[in-house]
Amino acid sequence: MTGLSPRSFGCTFQSNDHLLILTGGDPAIQPVMKPIKVLHLLSQVPDATGSGIYLQAALRHAQHRGYENFLLAGVPVASRHHEKLTLPPENFRPLHFGRDLPFHVVGMSDVMPYPSTRFSDLNPKQLNLYLEQFEHKLVEAVTLWQPDLIHSHHLWLLTSLAKQKFPHIPMLTSCHGSDLRQFHNCPHLHELVLPGCRRVDKVCALSVVQKLEIQQLYGIDEERIEVVGAGYDRHIFYRPENSIITPRPLQLLYAGKLSRAKGVPWLLTALQRLSNRDFIFHLIGDGHGEERDQILQQAQTLGDRVRIHGNLDQQSLAELMRSADIFILPSFFEGLPLVLLEALACGCRIITTALPGVAELFSRIESDWVELIELPQMIAIDSPHPADEEDFTARLVLALEQQRVHMADGQGSAACAAVDELLDRYTWEGIFTKIEQLYRLLRD
Repeated sequence: MTGLSPRSFGCTFQSNDHLLILTGGDPAIQPVMKPIKVLHLLSQVPDATGSGIYLQAALRHAQHRGYENFLLAGVPVASRHHEKLTLPPENFRPLHFGRDLPFHVVGMSDVMPYPSTRFSDLNPKQLNLYLEQFEHKLVEAVTLWQPDLIHSHHLWLLTSLAKQKFPHIPMLTSCHGSDLRQFHNCPHLHELVLPGCRRVDKVCALSVVQKLEIQQLYGIDEERIEVVGAGYDRHIFYRPENSIITPRPLQLLYAGKLSRAKGVPWLLTALQRLSNRDFIFHLIGDGHGEERDQILQQAQTLGDRVRIHGNLDQQSLAELMRSADIFILPSFFEGLPLVLLEALACGCRIITTALPGVAELFSRIESDWVELIELPQMIAIDSPHPADEEDFTARLVLALEQQRVHMADGQGSAACAAVDELLDRYTWEGIFTKIEQLYRLLRD
């Protein structure tokens, strides 16, 4: 297998911190700062998932602060996702699944909102081809753009390959949680993942809990892992200016992948059991294959109480969130789900599972505005034990009933100051400030 041993490709890197210029009548050498060039790496589509939204935010804010950005990403052969990026076309280099590689995009989650392949299903020939093609694209990108630093996404194969291939280029890697899930699900790939990921200069973790897990799984020194978090776009996700109370069915909303790992089947069962059926449930998102089909079929049992929206852009999602009462995320595994922050910023009450990163996020909020549901016992990292499924569904039903009572009787608290403080801490402006500090640290 190629692509795992660093070797020279004849690339010449020159210091480009300053440009020498002449000014005035007499020659005078003055330093003029040139933009720091950042090569961003994402092995999947730069859209439609949490890591894609994170990447897009990083690109926007880096550009705003004067960085020169380049991107290598994996996309389907007919994809037009790159048109959403704030990048000149010449600064984007795709690896096309379906042409460069004869299979669908290999997703960091086992269920993606577009046709995808699972890492666990790659045979040795496919895996070797995957690494060879990404290696080829990496060499092209680095030779062409000569980046000052690399910002990769996921502690996984592409990051490991890039660090081994170009050890002299400082590298920052953002962990998104799905990489840790793949680490658990694909132990046969550890020998390819660990050599490069252990050498990454700085890692951005979503939470303190995730930082500890990275240390334990990858053996990366604590000093090289920074808790940065993730953010929401406050210009898109905000509360409605005028909240006019009119009689209407309770508006419930879920947004995410249509998969069992997100807890969607159990949520649908809970909705079927609500004693008061005066509600509208908005199901937003997509998946692929049998899981999606089964979920959509189950959703139809709600009849005229369900609205199936498919994938929505950020603006359309925010508009629906502003009209919703309660956002529910019954997921069994997450890093730091941005969608919770987005829903909260739009004025939704929150019902979600008490995942470690989520519990850490909401630890300062003592209000019925956010309700954490105890997770079921798990037989795998994102699969509940059958013996505990019924109790988990009952907990979802109880939470929904209680939130309805809070809202109907006016007994529930309003969004408290702690909610506003939390939202202030997790804007993308604040998150990118932390990322930029790491950029500059790596360049010094």
